[in-house]
Amino acid sequence: MRVLLGMLVVILVVLQFNLWVGEGSYSQQLDLEAQVEMQKEENVTLAERNLELENEVLDLKTGLDAVEERARSEFGMVKKDETLYLIVE
Repeated sequence: MRVLLGMLVVILVVLQFNLWVGEGSYSQQLDLEAQVEMQKEENVTLAERNLELENEVLDLKTGLDAVEERARSEFGMVKKDETLYLIVE
């Protein structure tokens, strides 16, 4: 009887050890859930960025206003009969 009880205690200790410390343990599961939440937040941020880029591409394909704005800001282009004033600090 004592041997059986001893074996059951040993099995219980091993199972508890695996539950709290071993592979697939409770703490490892909590870490993985935290990583999943972080990845979901990053995915939301990237999805918003993708939407902005998609809208910008669509605007560049269809409208001339965006092309004109980009030419002015990135290349310093001006329209005919316009004067460009550059203020240097």
